[in-house]
Amino acid sequence: MASLKQKWGITSNFQFIVILVVFAITGSTSAYITRPVLELIGITKESMHPLIYWPLSLILILPVYKVLLIIIGTIFLQHTFFWNFVKKMLIRMRLGFLYGIKK
Repeated sequence: MASLKQKWGITSNFQFIVILVVFAITGSTSAYITRPVLELIGITKESMHPLIYWPLSLILILPVYKVLLIIIGTIFLQHTFFWNFVKKMLIRMRLGFLYGIKK
């Protein structure tokens, strides 16, 4: 716990718990939202081979997850932390250019 707090630059145990709660809510919510969206565009487990379905679902879940991290993080008053976290994720994925983010 202490090493994550240090890595993330936080000092409060309360903020650490709030951040973990946001991660948990966001992960569950993004998975919950992605399935109906896939079905809406005609992509289901039954209609596609698993080798096609799962990569497509992962491709869709990534941007949903990032947007939800910022939204839910903001609701929990942690906007700055999660905006910086998403920026780092995008830079590591070499997608920072999509948002005008530079190293």
